[in-house]
Amino acid sequence: MGRTKIKCEFLLKASPTIVYQFLSDPACLIRWFCDHVEIEEPIYTFIWNGYGEEAELIEDIEDDLLRFAWVEAEDPAEYLEFSITTSPITDETILTITDFCDDDEVQDQKLFWESQIKKMTHVMGG
Repeated sequence: MGRTKIKCEFLLKASPTIVYQFLSDPACLIRWFCDHVEIEEPIYTFIWNGYGEEAELIEDIEDDLLRFAWVEAEDPAEYLEFSITTSPITDETILTITDFCDDDEVQDQKLFWESQIKKMTHVMGG
């Protein structure tokens, strides 16, 4: 089965600084993304239901971009990326998530990210 690169884009009513904080700070990550996170730079261990997945932080540009490479990924070219930009027209913050999944899981993965970002915006108060 093949793998597909997906991109999901979300408009947020929070500053790029706040969004970046919710993507990088362990105290914020556990409020919307995972049950627990342990960081031993550059490795983040995200824990869900007692099971951990390690990701190496391979790019970090404050208030702009976070890119992780999953340590146990079969394809080293795959990554999880959070890109933060600002709309020049509406001045809203745009969060673009780039992720990879199996060909038959594209819709489920997009729904997963929609659910997670909805949860994040709720805890951010936006």
